[in-house]
Amino acid sequence: MTAILEVREIITSYGQSQVLHGVSLEVRQGEVVSLLGRNGVGKTTTLRSIMGLTPPRSGSILLKGIELVGLKPFEIAKLGVGYVPDDRRIFPDLTAEENLEMARRLSKQSEGPWTIERVYKLFPLLERLRSRKGKCLSGGEQKMLAMGRALMKNPELLLLDEPSEGLGPLIVKALAEAMVEIRNAGVTIFIADQNIRFCRKIADRGYIMEKGIIRYEDEMEKIWENQEVVKKYLIV
Repeated sequence: MTAILEVREIITSYGQSQVLHGVSLEVRQGEVVSLLGRNGVGKTTTLRSIMGLTPPRSGSILLKGIELVGLKPFEIAKLGVGYVPDDRRIFPDLTAEENLEMARRLSKQSEGPWTIERVYKLFPLLERLRSRKGKCLSGGEQKMLAMGRALMKNPELLLLDEPSEGLGPLIVKALAEAMVEIRNAGVTIFIADQNIRFCRKIADRGYIMEKGIIRYEDEMEKIWENQEVVKKYLIV
């Protein structure tokens, strides 16, 4: 499979504090890839670096051969990258359907397979809550809405930051099932999450991060079976 995303030796800092220390990874077309690690190891910063929200000081990030370093976040989004941050960032005073419609109107990729009707088919709960304001939705409902909103832009690559964090088992199960459907629809997915059980259900491969460095990579099932690695880097 061809790499859709190539991250090469990126170094990213917040002020004088360096967070990423030469991170390299790749995501191939049609894959689901997980970035695993405990809280505070640099997973979110990696996604923010890719999205141009916290630009790397050095290194290269290629999307289908196009250099992303130096581009603004909206320019990266226009190239076909969807982003769901860990805090969701939905519009609290708009209804669920208005949030989706806003994404459709603002997107240059609005002509494509993902429509409001298809998002409702993916997340039936959202259709039942279509008239409820964002601020009145639960955390899991907001996560579904944020994912649906990102899909309304018809991305080729979807970045998900901690999609399972703080959610109950039934919502986590529903999100995992939805991600399998998203992947089957042709969207490549890159997930940053510390929940290895969740990632095991959906990811093909995984990278494990510690202190801003990629320490280990393998097929997801092999990571799961390697209890020494799991205990060293993932169990809190």
